[in-house]
Amino acid sequence: MDFLDYVQMTRGQKIAYNIKSFFTGIPGAIAGLFAAIGRLLKKLFTTIGNGFKGYGSRFVKGDIGTKLSYVIMGAGSMLHGQIGKGLCFLVTEIAYIYFMMTFGLSYITKIYSTGVQVDEKTIVDGVIGKEPPHYEVDALFGARQVTNLDTLDDSNKVLLFFVLTVLVCIAFFAVYITNTKSAYASQEIKASGKKPMNFLEEMKMFLDERFHVTLLIIPVVGLLTFTVLPIIFTIFMAFTNYDKAHQPPGNMYWWVGFKNFAEVFYSSPLKSQTLGKIIVWTFVWAIFATFTNYILGIVLALMINKKEIKFKGFWRTMFVVTAAVPQFVTLLIMKLLLANAGPVNSVITGMGLSAIPFLSDANWARVTVIIVNMWVGIPYTMLISSGLLMNIPEDLYESARIDGANAFQQFTKITFPYIFFVTTPYLITTFVGNINNFNVIFFLTGGGPDSTDYYKAGQTDLLVTWLYKLTIDSKDYNLAAVIGIIVFIICAAGSLITFNMSKASKNEEEFS
Repeated sequence: MDFLDYVQMTRGQKIAYNIKSFFTGIPGAIAGLFAAIGRLLKKLFTTIGNGFKGYGSRFVKGDIGTKLSYVIMGAGSMLHGQIGKGLCFLVTEIAYIYFMMTFGLSYITKIYSTGVQVDEKTIVDGVIGKEPPHYEVDALFGARQVTNLDTLDDSNKVLLFFVLTVLVCIAFFAVYITNTKSAYASQEIKASGKKPMNFLEEMKMFLDERFHVTLLIIPVVGLLTFTVLPIIFTIFMAFTNYDKAHQPPGNMYWWVGFKNFAEVFYSSPLKSQTLGKIIVWTFVWAIFATFTNYILGIVLALMINKKEIKFKGFWRTMFVVTAAVPQFVTLLIMKLLLANAGPVNSVITGMGLSAIPFLSDANWARVTVIIVNMWVGIPYTMLISSGLLMNIPEDLYESARIDGANAFQQFTKITFPYIFFVTTPYLITTFVGNINNFNVIFFLTGGGPDSTDYYKAGQTDLLVTWLYKLTIDSKDYNLAAVIGIIVFIICAAGSLITFNMSKASKNEEEFS
């Protein structure tokens, strides 16, 4: 369909066409996502291949110093006159060897069985009750006799320190490759008749033209320590039987493959049914919580920004106050007000009506959390929209009025397209945030009301609150890890697909 055909449509036809275009575009967007992943993997493998090629090429073309640096890090730099830099590489290699010999290798060798377990009852070749402490459990290779009776491993430490060791190995490998590149670069500089920079000159570069690298070191280390390491640890945990019955250090847990995923998706009817219901409610909640706040926030901003409205600053301040109050305080107060014996129901029963089960009935509870979320969420959209409305050129509205456009047409043709274009990334992040909106559900309903049709969850639980209950209440860490992976996949894929389908991604300069 060309632009002329689209313009000649009625308003209803345009809405239907846009909705149809969105849903028919989803398969293509998904295909585009997988294609992008394929291109990324291709680029990754190409980069790795080029890296090995360059690694070999440097060795072949290198002099004795460069070749020696492949075994003794820093040797090439020192032989080419960069003593300080070479010593740093050498110290790094010595520290890495010491780390692996005294710490890392032991956890790498233990990872296949997540440690040694000595217990009063030990499974040996499928038989429970062998005399302790003569045997240890090895989930993959059967029982082995324990030679060191003092060996008691904590599976969490084994798994965590294994991941840490792997990250250290990756970091060391990067430094090792840098060492070979540096040795070859200094060789070429000497061959050209120039003198390589000394250590102090290179350090000064990190305070000048390479200062950005200096600034990024601490954030990158923090990202690896507090984000990447826990994520990898959680992914590994999803393939173990780490639950209430396998709590280290008293009890070891071990690898179970895809058993947890199978239970969540099909082999355990109660768990798979719970997952399906919670995913449906999570999306229903996220859609309503996002778009009610978004649309009503825009409407509120339009009302306040009308020329006829006086004391605009006062009205904005009044609504900002609701956002200034800590969210959990508002939610706890609303929970007290809407309880079965709370003030609201006391007023209702005093009028001769039946009490409303705001939080104790599943349907009422779901409606209640959506409405309460509007109270705490609309002011944020109102503030963002107010700033955008003040930035729309008045000339656009004057031209529209000259052309005979009424207020509604001005809103649909100028105001809303502009706001939607600018706030699309905010809308996507809000939607993802509502999928993970822990506070509203936890503080208002606690995930309830409970039901026997759910596995350790309530009828208003989202994926994130169910994950919390599995972790804190039930200690089903393995299932919680699976749910965490599912949440990540949903949020990451949904965000990428939706954003790439939006005009904010396709036409970045449209409203510039």
